[in-house]
Amino acid sequence: MDNLDKIEMRSDTFTLPTPEMMEAMVHAELGDDVYGEDVTVKRLEARAAEMLGKEAAILMPSGTMANLASIMAHCPRGSKVLVGDESDIYIYEAGGAAVCGGVMYEPVKTQADGRLDLEDLQRVFPRDPADPQFALPALLCLENPHNRMGGRVLPLSYLEEIRAFASERQIAVHMDGARIWNAAVAMGVPAAAIAQYADSVQFCLSKGLSAPIGSMVVGSEAFIGDVYRIRKMLGGGMRQAGVIAAAGLVSLNKMIERLAEDHENAKKLALGLSDIPGISCDHHAVETNIVFFRVTDPRFTWERLVEELRHKGVFVDELGHGRIRAVTHAGTSSRHIEQAVAVIKETLA
Repeated sequence: MDNLDKIEMRSDTFTLPTPEMMEAMVHAELGDDVYGEDVTVKRLEARAAEMLGKEAAILMPSGTMANLASIMAHCPRGSKVLVGDESDIYIYEAGGAAVCGGVMYEPVKTQADGRLDLEDLQRVFPRDPADPQFALPALLCLENPHNRMGGRVLPLSYLEEIRAFASERQIAVHMDGARIWNAAVAMGVPAAAIAQYADSVQFCLSKGLSAPIGSMVVGSEAFIGDVYRIRKMLGGGMRQAGVIAAAGLVSLNKMIERLAEDHENAKKLALGLSDIPGISCDHHAVETNIVFFRVTDPRFTWERLVEELRHKGVFVDELGHGRIRAVTHAGTSSRHIEQAVAVIKETLA
């Protein structure tokens, strides 16, 4: 196709800061945040805590460090963290809780919609907690929306069940809500309505919200105090971090409502893909900005298709089990979706 833009859909981490973010970063009021004196960081943390209905928040360099510090704050050494076997924490975060925190991962089967079945969770608890042979669960981690399950959103009714389950067993709940704002927009509820069921939540500023750097952890004041110390230990204490926080404030104040456009584009992409011979895509499963599809044309492997699309300016990638993932974001317009569908159709023709 002539005059084709580069269409980047490998991830929403490829978003670029908006002109307003760049302007805010240039003019940010700064201080040394390790001393607690960067006022722009403090504004971002207060705003994040308020929006998620928690007492406090802390700015972290990355979502990986945010999840790691949260797990370490919740879990004593030698305890277990319950994680989905398809979760980002378990697969993509380099085993940090085991390496840095002495915390054992207990993988639990992830259902097609991102849930962890309560019966499966119950089975990992020892019948006799007093038996010294067993490491005891201290934390249950959820992912919402769930990346490798196609951006699926966990229903509030399920979160309520999980909260009751964890409370009964006296363990905490941490939510990897890297894209929690996508979940909130998809459900038409405030993010606080989702976060209320978790003791702590991590979310990314640098994915669909288009900030260049940063993630947040929210929770109680005491918990955030523990995370603050762990962040320092892990090397995540930053100095004039208001440069980062200024973009994050624009993300929270200006970039959330527009996520609905990404969801519409994802559904448009999925519908287009589902009509292409040689492609399998369940457009009914698309709830946020993530689309999974498979190549069924026997002439193509997923590797060959991804490579050919790359040469034609359409960037997607495999994300487990031979599935190809495409993620819509602020850098992908409706026109880009139409072009991408046309290129994929032409490639398989």
